[in-house]
Amino acid sequence: MSEPIKAFDDFIEAHSKTVRVDVTSTKGSAPRDSGTWMLVNESNIFGTIGGGQLEYIAIEEARRLILQDVGEELEVKMPLGPEIGQCCGGFVELIIQLCDNDLLAKSRDQVMADVLARPDVLIFGAGHVGNAIARACSLLPLKPVLIDTRQQELDAAPEGIETRLTSIAESEVRTAQPGSVILILTHDHSLDFLIAAEALLRSDLAYVGMIGSKTKRATFNNWLLREHGFAAPKEALACPIGDTKLNDKRPEVIAALAATEILYA
Repeated sequence: MSEPIKAFDDFIEAHSKTVRVDVTSTKGSAPRDSGTWMLVNESNIFGTIGGGQLEYIAIEEARRLILQDVGEELEVKMPLGPEIGQCCGGFVELIIQLCDNDLLAKSRDQVMADVLARPDVLIFGAGHVGNAIARACSLLPLKPVLIDTRQQELDAAPEGIETRLTSIAESEVRTAQPGSVILILTHDHSLDFLIAAEALLRSDLAYVGMIGSKTKRATFNNWLLREHGFAAPKEALACPIGDTKLNDKRPEVIAALAATEILYA
């Protein structure tokens, strides 16, 4: 079971009454767009409609419905100005309603649909940088998968991250879903090159990145020309990954920069 689905189920099971808050309309500047929703119970929330006074007021109204237990549905129209201590300057309309079984089922289906829509981020290499990238991606609307030829490395993967043991790493590229992200960070440059070459043979991947340097990229291009008869266009392969201007090689920093590149892809 995916982490978002487990979090949803745990939230629902913790309390008998749940209220759903939907953003139904926005004008001007607003913290979140129309279609955003969150759940509220007596002590916790699931999701967010943007924080700040807008969310605080919505939570108060939701908990008032729980206390009243009258099946009421509220329509709230709220200017995001000094009247509520928020300076977005826009306007938001909310619907706040107690959840019945149908609305809870709809909410769970929406969480599941969001999970299924997340692109796979196939991370080849479960070392320090691979683990850091997997952790960073797990906080984003992405589905990280750590892939390695070494079981002992996968055993040390961050909790909750999907892992995949393989003896032929490049075969995982062939079966990747269209729109997937490929990140190559193995312990072996030769293996990196095999995986990268396989990825570049496809035209339906969202992003292909390989950890390294300008020298490694040049070496890879020479190898690619010799073995496959073409070089990697700059836009087709990110190498090195992340923002080289920062010149910070700590795994967590590389992970943050790589995750940003993926989101822009």
